[in-house]
Amino acid sequence: MVILNWNGQKLLEQFLPAVLAYSDGARIIVADNASSDESVAWLRRKFADVEIIQNPENLGFCAGYNLALQQVQATYYMLLNSDVEVTPGWLRPMRELLEAQPQVAACQPKIRQYSPDATQRQQFEYAGAGGGYLDRLGYPFCRGRLFDTLEADQGQYDDPRPVAWATGACMLVRAEAWHRLGGLEATFFAHMEEIDLCWRLWNAGQQVWYHGGSTVFHVGGGTLHKSNPRKTYLNFRNGLALVYKNVADPELTEIMATRLVLDWVAALRFLLQGNTGDCKAIVRAHRDFFRQLSYWKQKRQQSPRKLRTAERPGVYQGSLVWAYFAQEIRAFSQLDPRKFLPVTGTKKPGNVDSSPAPNSLTH
Repeated sequence: MVILNWNGQKLLEQFLPAVLAYSDGARIIVADNASSDESVAWLRRKFADVEIIQNPENLGFCAGYNLALQQVQATYYMLLNSDVEVTPGWLRPMRELLEAQPQVAACQPKIRQYSPDATQRQQFEYAGAGGGYLDRLGYPFCRGRLFDTLEADQGQYDDPRPVAWATGACMLVRAEAWHRLGGLEATFFAHMEEIDLCWRLWNAGQQVWYHGGSTVFHVGGGTLHKSNPRKTYLNFRNGLALVYKNVADPELTEIMATRLVLDWVAALRFLLQGNTGDCKAIVRAHRDFFRQLSYWKQKRQQSPRKLRTAERPGVYQGSLVWAYFAQEIRAFSQLDPRKFLPVTGTKKPGNVDSSPAPNSLTH
């Protein structure tokens, strides 16, 4: 298990003790992205058994994990954000799923919102919620979260099932698959990198799942708040690259053209709202995507097999933008189920056992 850290001493103080207590004896590693706070000194003083990998500079989420995991030998990697509160038995259901189904290469738990307020803790959290989905244009959403609208967890998404993507905030992934696909796309720096990895896994013939029998709580926005124009820039630039890299050839032109138009609509909307920072961020995102187009072409050519949207589980064969803004759909259950591939091979999750299990996240 590798926790990527950058100036996150306070988060480590708050959440690391539960990780150590509830992770069934898994090997715990903190990969530090050249923090300027006392994170590393504090870890060495308080938790001498926690391994530390020190990256030479702040490499961002993607390259930071890529460099760290080159130094870790394991059957599975658990990528865990430093702002995640884990619960007793959280790791076992996901590990058992991967052990039982070799075709599954990555998995995430249920992600609920961390809050001191018990009522707020019942809500799904933005980054992952009840499993990651995409619409046919490549816009991400989740069971339990459409755009910024969050549902309360009432057990409606407890079933394990294949999904389009698993959140990078808490993802269990096969080490072999990780290295075969080259890990995360380092050029993304941060945001949508896990969607890109999971899309590449599906294109490579492997599966990505969600397991509702495991629950964690995520603070979210620990590095960049959603109102930060830098986050807007990364989401829009990486969103274009995500689609360009992974969409099947017959669908690419239509989807890219539609995405470009909708991005400009979003930029105009920001401008009319007086939010010039986000408007400019979208303009920069488009500029930099096209400046790097030769690089993205090379990346696209590296994976010749690409599934069509109708062939990938977790893809809504419609427009989420239209459903949300025109039809005023606010819950996943309101989306037309006929526009999804039928879910097969799922089973009810068993009781979450918090007793120790043999460690498969070590050497």
